Amino acid sequence: MKSLDDILKMAQNVQNQMMEAQANLDGIEVEGASGGGLVKIRASAKGRIIGVSIDDSLIVASEKQMLEDLIAAAFNDARAKADAVAGQEMGKMTEGLPLPPGFKLPI
Repeated sequence: MKSLDDILKMAQNVQNQMMEAQANLDGIEVEGASGGGLVKIRASAKGRIIGVSIDDSLIVASEKQMLEDLIAAAFNDARAKADAVAGQEMGKMTEGLPLPPGFKLPI
């Protein structure tokens, strides 16, 4: 078993790496889509919305509610993908650290 000092040093290193990874997440892009790709949302892995693309065929006044639903679905898809990428990136930081299963560092 490692000494308490070793564990604290490892935790400090992981915390520093996690802070760096958090900063890098804004540079990773994901794309959420709905309606078979007719509505697309580009977002950073931190959840910042970068762009919205709506196929011209959807811009019909009588289809306003459907378009709104597709936009919401694309946002949710982009957010889920951003969360997944962020989780993977942050998980890399805790590999090898002797943490209990399910433990999350408060960063």
